Amino acid sequence: MLKGKSGLPRRIRVVLADDHPLVLEGLRAMLRAEEDMEVVAAVTDGAELIPIVERHRPDVVVLDLQMPGLSGWDCLEAIRRASPGTRVLILTAFGDGEFIQMAIEREADGFVLKTEPPQQTLTAIRQVAQGHLVFPQAARRWLSRRIPEGLEALTAREREILALVAEGLSNAQIARRLGVRVATVKFHLQNIFQKLGVRNRTEAARFYLTARSGRIPPEQSS
Repeated sequence: MLKGKSGLPRRIRVVLADDHPLVLEGLRAMLRAEEDMEVVAAVTDGAELIPIVERHRPDVVVLDLQMPGLSGWDCLEAIRRASPGTRVLILTAFGDGEFIQMAIEREADGFVLKTEPPQQTLTAIRQVAQGHLVFPQAARRWLSRRIPEGLEALTAREREILALVAEGLSNAQIARRLGVRVATVKFHLQNIFQKLGVRNRTEAARFYLTARSGRIPPEQSS
C-alpha cells in the first residue's frame, strides 16, 4: 500500500477510463476486490475524464487509448497538465511497436495489454503507483532490437545497470545479478544520473526506454 501523510498505509486511488461499459465494470469489480485499491471514478468518455482527474487527483488513471470525446493520447497529455502527480497506466489491445513507442514518448507510466491475465493489470497498477515504469515483456523485446541513441556517454557497465533499473530491479537485486556490492551500484547510478541530466531512477529508466525507442526525451534534446 501507499503511505499517507501520517505515514500510515492507504489505498491506491484509481480512476478508470474505457469506452466499453462491460470492460469498465469488469475492471471496477476486479479492483473493488483488492484491499489496497479504491476506484474513485469510472468514465467512458475522454472529455469527462479530465475534470474528474482535476477533482480527485487520483494516484493512478487506467486509460484506454480508444476513447470518444478526447482520444487516449490527448487524455494522457491533459492529465500531465491537470495533475502531474497522477500516474497513467495505458490498458489497450494494441501492442505493436508504434503504440509502445508513442506511450514512451508521451510519458505514460505503464503499458498493459488487455490480453494479459487480470493479475498483470493489478500488479501494474501497484507498480506505477510506487513510481515504477511498467512495460510488457513483448515491449522490452521490441525495444531491445532498436539501436540506443543518447546513451553514448555511459560506460558499458553503466548501460547494463541502467537497463536493469528500467526492468524495475532494486539496487540490491542489481548487485546480486551482477555480482557486485550495493555501494558499487549506487556509485554507478550517481554517475548515470549526472551524465544523463536526470534526478532519479524513474527519470533514468524513462530516458533509457525512450532511447531504446529511437528518440531522445524532449527535455534532454539540444
